Amino acid sequence: MHKHTKSLLKTSSLALALIYVFKHKVALAVCPVCTVAVASGVGFSRWIGIDDTITGLWIGALTLSMAFWNINWFEKKKINFKFRNTITVLAYYLLVVFPLWGMGIIGNKLGALEVFGTESAFSVDKLTLGIMVGTFAFWTSAEWYAHMKANNNGRAHFPFEKVVIPNVLLIVLSFTFYFLTK
Repeated sequence: MHKHTKSLLKTSSLALALIYVFKHKVALAVCPVCTVAVASGVGFSRWIGIDDTITGLWIGALTLSMAFWNINWFEKKKINFKFRNTITVLAYYLLVVFPLWGMGIIGNKLGALEVFGTESAFSVDKLTLGIMVGTFAFWTSAEWYAHMKANNNGRAHFPFEKVVIPNVLLIVLSFTFYFLTK
């Protein structure tokens, strides 16, 4: 297939996927439809050549972000129970990771990164590695933002700082993984 045709096919597929997503009513976070959407997103990112470590970065960050949103909602509604934050975070990860594992997307030897060379006895699943690093990066950036804001009299240094910091970190990590797994 001609290079231009492949590019046009990928762009058209992305456009159709976006139209399909935005055409339907908004679903609740981490419902079965959302889980299928994440799995489809992983499949689509693989199809267009994005490495699983990079996809995992964004899945990990998004999952933690959704858990934080839910925890903030609990706080606004004054809903408290023992280990609320821990249970909420674990539930979100189980609802995202378990279906990916069940579908064979996580834990597939084809998606493994050899840690100590090609004949290594130790390998790690690329998607799992990306999810772990993305989660840690998002959590670290949220903590860093809170620290910077506290040291600036409770004010952000610039508009949308809370959004810019984690996204810049994830973009830097995406490029890092791109060059490491290339």
